[in-house]
Amino acid sequence: MTQAQTSNLASKYRHIVIEGPIGVGKTSLTRRLAERFNAELLLEKPDENPFLDKFYSEPGRYALPTQLFFLFQRIGQLRDLTQRDFFENMVVSDFLLDKDRMFASLTLDEEELKLYNQIYSHQSPQTGTPDLVIYLQAPPATLLERVQRRAISYELNITEQYLAQLSEAYSRFFYHYDDAPLLIVNTEHLNPVDHDEDFELLLNQIEGMKGRREFFNWSE
Repeated sequence: MTQAQTSNLASKYRHIVIEGPIGVGKTSLTRRLAERFNAELLLEKPDENPFLDKFYSEPGRYALPTQLFFLFQRIGQLRDLTQRDFFENMVVSDFLLDKDRMFASLTLDEEELKLYNQIYSHQSPQTGTPDLVIYLQAPPATLLERVQRRAISYELNITEQYLAQLSEAYSRFFYHYDDAPLLIVNTEHLNPVDHDEDFELLLNQIEGMKGRREFFNWSE
């Protein structure tokens, strides 16, 4: 992709969100896109959540504090941007606030979810809709392999069954998602983080988008 094409993409997409389940590579791709476009990074900060490692060990006990911590963290990050000129610089993020409710519905019981939804409705900021959402997919077995390879301590208890449930929840969420243009990318055989050729293929796919929902399923 030429410098002019890169500049055109940066002017067209002022706010790009990369989403997908644990292990799919969303944060790494977010970093690479931000570097390419000289954009501002907006990243989740799981290491700051004191409940996360406990959640993976005892999900029933720690689901609610884990979820609320992430909710307030993400709201705070988005409010910081909103208080500035959100579109002063291009922003590339690895989380979509609407996705937070998907996690809540997956991990919380009925009463906890009711409380969570009350808090969400009162606290969520009014932010602009992303110009593009890129949803990364991979089979649960592939996700587990990637999670095990990176060997983050609080992820050691993650199972393939949990990743399958999470992937299914993501599929349901994005099946109904229509707030922003959506590019769904199968990353089982595509590695835009480590392979320059794959990264350029992804950029070309983004540049060529014509509809609000497109699929990129690359096979070797």
